[in-house]
Amino acid sequence: MSETTRLDEGQYLKVKQLNMRMLSEVADLKARFTGTAALDEQMAQAQARYEWDLASILWPRQMAAYTQSKLNVTAFNGR
Repeated sequence: MSETTRLDEGQYLKVKQLNMRMLSEVADLKARFTGTAALDEQMAQAQARYEWDLASILWPRQMAAYTQSKLNVTAFNGR
């Protein structure tokens, strides 16, 4: 991500903290909601919060690059 969006040092540290928090939250959600229909909903909410927080860190041009790279990965994985 840092290469795709060309993060500066401060952004890199903030995104790293955000990613660590997201990983922790995902692990917690999987532990609490395993086998329930609520897991997908909770994961979607966590992803939305992640995207919102990420958008507050990145410049618009960087967010566009991130979004494009995410779409490229999704399209590649869908083949």
